[in-house]
Amino acid sequence: MSATADGWMPDILGPDYAALPLDVPRPDGTPRQATLVRHRPVVPAGAAARTATRTPRPSVLYIHGWSDYFYNTGLAEFFTTRGYDFYALDLHNHGRSLVSHDLGGYVDDLADYDDEITLAHSTIRSAAGVAGGAFPLLLMGHSTGGLVAALWAQKFPANVGQLVLNSPWLEIQGGAAIRRAATPLVRPVADLRPLTRMRVPERTFYWRGISDEAYGDWPVDRTLRPPQAFPVRAGWMRAILAAQRRVAAGLGLPMPVLVMLSSRSMLGPVWNGAMLRADVVLDVRALALRAVSLGTSVSVERVDGALHEVFLSGGEVRRDAYHRLDRWLRGYGPPGHA
Repeated sequence: MSATADGWMPDILGPDYAALPLDVPRPDGTPRQATLVRHRPVVPAGAAARTATRTPRPSVLYIHGWSDYFYNTGLAEFFTTRGYDFYALDLHNHGRSLVSHDLGGYVDDLADYDDEITLAHSTIRSAAGVAGGAFPLLLMGHSTGGLVAALWAQKFPANVGQLVLNSPWLEIQGGAAIRRAATPLVRPVADLRPLTRMRVPERTFYWRGISDEAYGDWPVDRTLRPPQAFPVRAGWMRAILAAQRRVAAGLGLPMPVLVMLSSRSMLGPVWNGAMLRADVVLDVRALALRAVSLGTSVSVERVDGALHEVFLSGGEVRRDAYHRLDRWLRGYGPPGHA
């Protein structure tokens, strides 16, 4: 199927979705590709004409977690039915932009993602018909994507009206003391051999909770989101620890921030059915404590029974999470679009 005149192509998620490859320049002049996905429901011609005369709609940009990609159609539909334009970004070497499984997700500095987020923002601003200047959107990030989103919001606060973080990886499991102890152990290896594969548990517990091949509700493509995630490498781990150190020092974000977390973690080595109602990836207690370092207006919602990706949880839990998000948007969302 062919691309439209502006480069958008049909997406794997169906007729209401389209994908746009983004060629992101690198310092050495070689391009790096990310992929912007949009949700634009097909509407009758008359309704489309009426929509065209409206003022620009508020926009959402969603950033997935590490070794992941965007496929949560329910999240997109939640926003578009409330008057938002919804976009998601598959970061370079993830999902639709995946080049190498072996080095999937690898960066040695989370700032490597800044240019592609900025290019996505510019593309969204142009689509909204805004010529230039600040264009505040609702930025949303999950897990490592939440950490990336928070750092980008600190650098470009005029372009983020609201920040929604879904189980953001703001702190290492066990808290600051563990991070401070791990840093001098990781740094020498990362400095000398950044691609060294670290010995960490490789489990499929989270995948089991989300994939419809196991206990979940979602058709997760194994080639785009491997069940055991990508290999953890020393250079990448150093980048994560450095970013978390910045968060711990305080980001001073001026925009309202919502942090959504499960009510509990289960990080054990043996599968348990109760893991279908818990975060099996991150330490939610450490995340909740670290959230107050983000800025001056931070709300924390602890969702009972939620998975690591709160909006991929079971139906009843998912409805509770969306109710909480909707409630927050009524207070902090763009004026006139609650």
